[in-house]
Amino acid sequence: MTTFKSPRKSFENEIQDYPGNQSHVEEQDKKLKYPKSVFFIISNEFCERFCFYGMRTVLSLYLYNMLNYSESTSTIIYHVFTCFVYFFPLVGAIISDSWLGKFYTILYLSGIYAIGQIILSLSAAPPVGLPARESSIVGLLLIALGTGGIKPCVSAFGGDQFVLPQQERYLAMFFSLFYFSINTGSLISTLLTPVLRNTQCFDTDCYFLAFLVPAVLMILSIVIFVLGKRMYKIVNPTGNLIVKVTKCVCHAIYIKIRKKARREHWLDHADDVYDKNLIEDIKIALRVLKLFIPLPIFWALYDQQGSQWTFQATRMDGRIGSFVLLPDQLQAVNPLLIIIFIPIFETCIYPCFAKIHFIDTPLKKLVVGGLLASVAFILAGIVEIEIEKTGPTLPTNGFAQIRIFNTMDCDVNITIKDRDTIIINSLNVSEVLELEQEDKASRLITVRYKAEYEDCYDKNYNITANKSGKIYGVEGIATSWVITPEGLIYNYEDTVTKPDKGIPVVRSLIYIDSALDNATLKLKQVDKDPIVSITVSPQFSPSELKTIENPDEYDVYLDNEPLMKNVPFEFGGVYTVVGSHVKLSNGSHKIAGRTITVTPPNSLHMAWMLPQYIVITMAEVMFSVTGLQFAFTQAPVTMKSLLQAGWLLSVAFGNLIVVIIKGSRPFERQMYEIFLYAGLMAVIITIFGVMTIFYKYVDVSEEEDIDGTMPLEEKTGKFNSAYKDDEK
Repeated sequence: MTTFKSPRKSFENEIQDYPGNQSHVEEQDKKLKYPKSVFFIISNEFCERFCFYGMRTVLSLYLYNMLNYSESTSTIIYHVFTCFVYFFPLVGAIISDSWLGKFYTILYLSGIYAIGQIILSLSAAPPVGLPARESSIVGLLLIALGTGGIKPCVSAFGGDQFVLPQQERYLAMFFSLFYFSINTGSLISTLLTPVLRNTQCFDTDCYFLAFLVPAVLMILSIVIFVLGKRMYKIVNPTGNLIVKVTKCVCHAIYIKIRKKARREHWLDHADDVYDKNLIEDIKIALRVLKLFIPLPIFWALYDQQGSQWTFQATRMDGRIGSFVLLPDQLQAVNPLLIIIFIPIFETCIYPCFAKIHFIDTPLKKLVVGGLLASVAFILAGIVEIEIEKTGPTLPTNGFAQIRIFNTMDCDVNITIKDRDTIIINSLNVSEVLELEQEDKASRLITVRYKAEYEDCYDKNYNITANKSGKIYGVEGIATSWVITPEGLIYNYEDTVTKPDKGIPVVRSLIYIDSALDNATLKLKQVDKDPIVSITVSPQFSPSELKTIENPDEYDVYLDNEPLMKNVPFEFGGVYTVVGSHVKLSNGSHKIAGRTITVTPPNSLHMAWMLPQYIVITMAEVMFSVTGLQFAFTQAPVTMKSLLQAGWLLSVAFGNLIVVIIKGSRPFERQMYEIFLYAGLMAVIITIFGVMTIFYKYVDVSEEEDIDGTMPLEEKTGKFNSAYKDDEK
């Protein structure tokens, strides 16, 4: 029979080794030099965090823009990836404590991490020829295994370099530097990688460069880590607590089912094999883990900063004077506010609350943090309502959406069956026609029309007669029809949704007389080359949408003939240039054109998102920082790592909630989904608040603190809470 002994030492046995007075501690502290090896670990962590956050900042837009996943599917993949990131720490902890040790676990899994980042980079480079979607998923899985696997090892490995308790002051300094490197790497990469992404390579956004730079930093982190090997204090693996606890719990359940005997607690069934101290510690840990059950909903909200909130920002205006804030750059607000808020809360807000006995316990802070997260999503929902007011009319199921463009400089009357006559002014577009589908078995919706061209005859257009015929639309699709001198015969599937990344796009609907040569539609500024150049062939064909990388005012030309002056092309807009170059019946030539706004530009500024970022960051400070401190102070000495694993798993399950809700697609409008999260958060955190009423706090015993057996995590509760702060 195997017996597991508690690692606790009695005060009497330990007192001989522990210096009993402060002067003795200070004397030994002077003799022990600060371990220089930790600077390799801090530098390694800076590079690794730069890599992770730099990659994750642009990930959702990469999935959407480059891999052509839908916004919903991109969100699902993003959160599945994040879920794996917070699940794999269990794997890393088991490998480290049971097999390889911390150093080699960090080294080998960092290599896997770097390989995954390189694969992801190459998948964004079309000339390489890798299958983009498949290689991207493989790369993300390797990255999740790497970053998740080293997560529980790096901080503990840094702590191994110190002699405790003599160097506890140095240890606190190390974790302050460690935390600073985490947030600095996160902040810099969150600002930089969107800029790299926004450059051009391979005729598109340069996600290759945005992923390659983090890959280089990850390789550099490995080099830095290896360079310090001779200076490291390497502790051999001693067995994994999570495995021990799992075996003990499974054994207790097995014996309870087999013997069906009553015991005071079901875990007591394991006392035939396992030490009673271990069983008692597991009981206390389970009390805390039970409180973790409602907490994943917080992370379901919090981690949407990199997915849903980023997509929300693409539909908003990011101009600040001459500077343009990119949608994915807005995520940098969070780490910046974290650095600002933590000292404010610790030195001002919490002491003020404590004086009036309000929000003065960890569990109260957790409840308030959850409620603040709900408020943040209410604010996000209000912003979404305002965005919808500025958005286009989108096609819906059961209806066909039709627009009719007029390329001629004359008015045309269109009579559609069962509708009033529509006047389509010269160089303009009709109202949006929503035609209900009557035959549910067919996707095509056909209507009869009659066109009258009296005004065009007066202006000498070569039109032989009024036209009658049929036009059609497709359910759930925006179809645009085009009037030319040949009649109402051309159509194409139009794009009316907000453009990718909010960068404006333009399409040419220019009719060229068959007797004339090719022409070129140009968008120009004074003394600059055309920003957009579209070749227009004789007769008619709609061009592809062209991106306008630098939104501004432009003059529009057909060859060298000016059509319009100072036309604004703004963020979020979809524009169509309609016009014609025709030979009239009197022998003269006529060139005419006009720019039509199909989708209104972003008119709501990104600054409207700042309140939700401020509130969610306040929620994080009260929830994330406090949560780990609570977990570590309330857990027995032997259970600290188990509680850390439970906390990280709550993040994983939170992202799984997002995957389930997004995958079920409960609503067509994003606004309703945002308010659903706000409601779920409010209800569940209320339930959590009720659970906390029945929780009795555990005091940390003096024996655990003074005898030096308190593990690294307890002595560095401030760091561990901050380290979760880096797992945004």
